[in-house]
Amino acid sequence: MLGAATVWARALSVLGHPAVLMPAAVVGSATLNGAAPPVLRAAMAACALVVAGVAVYSGLQVRAGRWQHVDASVPHERRQLNRLLALLLFGAAGGLAWMGQPLPVVAGLALGGAVVLVASALRRWLKLSLHAAFAVFAAALLWPAALAVAGGLVLAAGVSWSRLVLHRHTRAEVLVGWLAGAAAGVVLQAVVAWWGHSA
Repeated sequence: MLGAATVWARALSVLGHPAVLMPAAVVGSATLNGAAPPVLRAAMAACALVVAGVAVYSGLQVRAGRWQHVDASVPHERRQLNRLLALLLFGAAGGLAWMGQPLPVVAGLALGGAVVLVASALRRWLKLSLHAAFAVFAAALLWPAALAVAGGLVLAAGVSWSRLVLHRHTRAEVLVGWLAGAAAGVVLQAVVAWWGHSA
């Protein structure tokens, strides 16, 4: 029988999964910042395509017996998943740019891809926690709503705790994930400020 900590950790890990958290943060950010409905629809469609692409690919890999689990915890599985995820995020960003969507929306997806590339670059030394990175990045999307950002950071802390309890990551891997997510958030807010000033 599972202990209470494990049950809570699994629930937080699912709630804080990038495929769940990032679309929710995009909606929250667009709503808080008064984005026009067409912009919100385009951003949500891009997120949905990324999530669907990852889900279909992971499911097919497991079904074919090439992966043990959709979680992609084995190093070669994680490399394949990260390559696909980066490609999808950069592709979605390029598609939105081609459609003429606002720069912050395009930059948000591109920065998500950059976080995945950082994780791939560091893979020889540690398994950067993408759960932690995207949870912190999601909180940054909610700026300047201070209470929403604080709530997002509390959730990010819970997600990080869950990854430790489930033995998916070490403290160093979670910490580097936080740093990567925070860096992406700072860059995104700089893009938002520049775009707002130049518009």
